[in-house]
Formats: sequence, C-alpha cells, structure tokens
Amino acid sequence: MTPQSESNNDKAGGKVEYIPVSLERFPEVDSLLHRLGLGAYDHQTLTSLVGRNDNWSGTTTTGSKVFVKKLEDTTAAQNFKRITVFEELVAKRRSPRLRTPALLGADPEHHLVAFELLPDVTTGSELAADDAFDEGLCRQAAQALAVIHQLPTDQAPIDTSPHPLPPLGGLQGLSLDYFVERSFAEIETWQLLQNDAQVIEALHNLRGSEQTVILCPIHADVRLDQFLVNGSTLYMTDFEEFRLGDPARDIGGFIGEWLFKAIHGIPKSISDAADFGHTATHDEILAHGVAELARLRPLMSAFWGSYLHAIKPSIRHVSELATRSAAYAGWHMIDRMIAHAVHSVRLSPAHRAAAGIGRTILLSPSDFTATLGLEGKGAA
Repeated sequence: MTPQSESNNDKAGGKVEYIPVSLERFPEVDSLLHRLGLGAYDHQTLTSLVGRNDNWSGTTTTGSKVFVKKLEDTTAAQNFKRITVFEELVAKRRSPRLRTPALLGADPEHHLVAFELLPDVTTGSELAADDAFDEGLCRQAAQALAVIHQLPTDQAPIDTSPHPLPPLGGLQGLSLDYFVERSFAEIETWQLLQNDAQVIEALHNLRGSEQTVILCPIHADVRLDQFLVNGSTLYMTDFEEFRLGDPARDIGGFIGEWLFKAIHGIPKSISDAADFGHTATHDEILAHGVAELARLRPLMSAFWGSYLHAIKPSIRHVSELATRSAAYAGWHMIDRMIAHAVHSVRLSPAHRAAAGIGRTILLSPSDFTATLGLEGKGAA
C-alpha cells in the first residue's frame, strides 16, 4: 500500500488513506465478489485503509459498495473463524442495539471477508480527538457491548482459548531473535515491565481471575477506532478476537481509551499554551491528566450506567466487575505504551506518564472505580 496521509483505521468505512495493493496479486478478491453476484471491483474506485491486513474499499461493476479484508499472518485461520462465528450468532440474535457492517460473504481458503462499505462514517477515535464522541454515543457503545455479552454460547463454536494479552511470557524474558529485531523503545518498554515485580504479579492475578469469573462472548479488542459513526448512529467492527472471556476486558478497554485520551493529548496542549519548544514535564502531564479525567468522567459514567441497565443480572451482579474493569483500563494504558514503542525510537513523556498512571490503577483498581465513572446504578 502507498501512503497518502496518516490514520490507523482497518474498518468497513472511515477515511481513505492508502492506495491499495494491486488486485493482480490477489485475483481471489474479484473471484469472491463474482461468486457473491456483485461483479468485480471497478479498479478506478479502489482505495485502502491503514491496518495490518491488506484491504480494499470501492464500487463493483454492479454498483455495490464493498469493503474486503484479507486476513494474514499466523492467526489468519483463527481470526477468520472468530469473525464468521460472531456473524453466525448475531444472525440468530438480531438486536437494534448492535449495529455492524453487513457481512456479504467470505472465502475460507484465502481468509477473505467482504462487508458492505458504510458511507460517510467517521471513526470513534477521530470523533474523540475532536471532542465529538458524546454521551449518547457512549451509551450506544455500552448497549452494543451488552448485546455481545449476552449472545448465546451454545449455538456456535465460540473460541475458548485464553486471550494473548497481557503477554505474560514477555514479562519473564525475550528471545534473542525478538531482542535483535526490536526498536530501542520496545526494549526499553520490556525492561521497564520485567523489572517491575508488582506489575508482573498484578498482571498474573488479572489473567488468573479469568479462571474464576463468569465468562461470556466478548469483543476482546475494544478501542475507539473499532467504532464507526454515521450521523448519530454507531456501528461496531472488527471481531477478529471474538471469544469467551471476562466482560471486564471489554469494559476496561473502552474506559481505558478515555483514560489514555486524558493523558496522551496533554503535552501538546501544554506546548500550545507555552513558549515554542516547551517540553511538558512529568508533573505537568499528571496535573493536566487529573483535570482532563474530571472533564471526561461524564462520558465514562454514561457508558457504565447504560451498560448496567442493558446487561443481564448474572453479569451485572458479578463480584468485582467494576474493580476488574478498572484493572483492565490500567492494563490498557500499558498496552498502548507497548504498541507505541513498536514504531518509535524512544518512549515519549506522554506514553511514560500514561503507563505510570495505568500501573497505579492496575495495582489498586478498587481505589479508582469512582474516578473512572465505574459506580452507581444502571441508567437508560
């Protein structure tokens, strides 16, 4: 793919950012569209979205607007199965509270999935950056997750394998091949984690809690860019990690996104208000983070209240759901630091501060449930 501008989308819609890989390399894409009765792609309309998987968005010769993704790497077969199992379950339990791009068809041999291409959508992360992801959208996100968490577990072979994150193996040590191939920022990140006995213990305990709580179907990779918005309507996408798991993982992922937003944008805001070239200090970042968290807390509260209202009692009344959700929000901050390090030479002050706050929450999650809006009764 040839880049045109920056983005991190991999969705059935959203901003066009890349020239796609030539379909001459992947004739199976047009073959799938032909089998679905959609014709073939009009190559003049093709674009692609940034993501780890090759993908194509465009109009076919029959006038259909289609998004096709080719799942790749060693997990392609598992990811393909998770997506198709999710679609099978949703087809049996339709709900107006869970909107997803329609699956038009799939090719299991080549791990292709074809979805309707949603028009005029914006990702949740883009809206959040503009402070346009409001309480109403937070409630829609909560209701969508509640539908997912209540899908039947006996009508399709849902993946029961443990989630790969947090990566407990990496906390003990890295292979020589991994060490040699990674950036300095990645090595720096793993050194921080491997030397922190309290974090290692907390992450082992968090993963261990999954063996003792009620498991349900979960999205398992909740981020704001997994949501697409058209007007006031929210869609959820990317079910490659769909499996049985702890619902707190999804809740914590959503809350963690707002926690990260409260910290990550702070150095820029400080610099904008100060002399050119000013570098935010750790104390400045933390002070602004507290203020930002207070500003964003109504969004997290709206999400939590709507989730409690929509979810069945067997999950709503599970012991320490709010506490585990806070812990996963703390882990989310550390996870974002790890992801950032992959593409960086050094860790930024904002990512260090975010991970530090995540560590504090991870170690004492029950102390932060109110701060993160994880309190109170459900609200419509």
